[in-house]
Amino acid sequence: MEGMAGQKSHLTWAVHISVALLVALWLFPTVGLLVSSFRTAEQISNSGWWSAFSAQKGQLPAIRISGDERQEDGLYVIDGNLFGTAETTLSAWGTSSREPEAYEPDTEVELKDGWVLGVASSGDFRLSAPQSFEGERLPRVFATATTPPEFTLENYGNVLFGTTAGAGVGQAFLNTLTVSIPATVIPILVAAFAAYALAWMEFPGRALLIAAVVALLVVPLQLALIPLLQLHNTIGIGKGYLGVWLAHTGFGLPLAIYLLRNYMVGLPKDIIENARVDGASDFQIFTKIVLPLSFPALASFAIFQFLWTWNDLLVALVFLGTDDDRLVLTARLVNLMGSRGGQWEILATSAFVSIVVPLVVFFAMQKYLVRGLLAGSVK
Repeated sequence: MEGMAGQKSHLTWAVHISVALLVALWLFPTVGLLVSSFRTAEQISNSGWWSAFSAQKGQLPAIRISGDERQEDGLYVIDGNLFGTAETTLSAWGTSSREPEAYEPDTEVELKDGWVLGVASSGDFRLSAPQSFEGERLPRVFATATTPPEFTLENYGNVLFGTTAGAGVGQAFLNTLTVSIPATVIPILVAAFAAYALAWMEFPGRALLIAAVVALLVVPLQLALIPLLQLHNTIGIGKGYLGVWLAHTGFGLPLAIYLLRNYMVGLPKDIIENARVDGASDFQIFTKIVLPLSFPALASFAIFQFLWTWNDLLVALVFLGTDDDRLVLTARLVNLMGSRGGQWEILATSAFVSIVVPLVVFFAMQKYLVRGLLAGSVK
C-alpha cells in the first residue's frame, strides 16, 4: 500500500540523482584544478585537464634553431633536436606562422641563400649552407607534434619557494595561517563562556542579550569596517594581526554565541542540576560537563569560522593593508591574476594551494557539521 510507514518514496531515485549531480558539480572543478597544477604551461594552453593522461597532438610554440656550426663536405652545418630530451613525435612543421604545417617530417626544404633545413619526426634537425651562419638570424620552426603526458612538481616549487614566477605565495600561505588560526580559536573561547551564561545562568537582562545576539546576525559587516578601523587607529593597534584577529572575533561572535547557546540549552537539565547539588561551581560545570558535551557544536562553528577567515579578502585588506609581507592568499591570487594572467600553471597551483587546507579541515570535521547545525532545532 502506498504511503505506509517505512515504505521508500518513489522519489528516492530523484534525490540520489540530485545528490550525485551536486557532488559532480563540486568535484569536477576541484579535480581539474589539481590536475592542472601538475601540468606544464604548454599542455595547459593546448588541451584541457581531462585529456592530461593521454598523448596530446597540437602546435607547439615557435622554436628558434640554435647550436654550434661545423664544417662538413664544404658546407656549414648546425644540427640538434628541437625538443631537447622530451619524447615528442613530430607530425608536421613549417618555417612561417602562416603555414605551420607546410611540410611533412623527414623532408628537406631550401630556404634563402642556399640554406637547406630538414626536420625528422623525432625532432632532429639539420641546417646547412655554403657560407657561415655567423651573424645571421637563424630560422624558426613551427612544429605540430604529439607529446606524451607530462607532470611536474616545478609549479609547486615556484609557487611555494620561488622568487619569480610565484613570488610571495609561500609567505602569503603562512600569513593566512597566522590570521585564520587565532581568528578561529579566539571567538570559540569567548563564545563558549557567553553561551553557557546565556543558557544556564540566571541574571537580569539575559533575554535582552539573547535578542541582541540574534539581531547582530543580520548586520552587514561592511557597515562596521571603517568605524572599527578608526577605533583601532585611535587605541594604537592600527593595521596588524591583532587588529584583524579582533575584527574577525567581533564579526564571528554573534553566530558562535547563537549556535553554541542553542546547543547547550538542549543538554539534559538533570546533569547540570545534579552537578550543582554535588557542590560544583559554574566554572566546573562548564569545563567538565558542558564543554565536552558541546564538542559537535564547537567543531561545527570552527569549520565555518576557519573557512570564512581563510577565504576572506575584504577584512584582510582593510586591517592588514596591501604590503607584500602581510598579504594573505586571496589578495596574492588577485595580484597574480593581474600580473601573470598568461601563466596558467602558476595560477592553477596557487589556487589549489589556497583550497587544500580548507578541504582538509572540512573532511576531517564534517561528521560534526550537521550535528552542530541542527543543535536546538528539534526537541
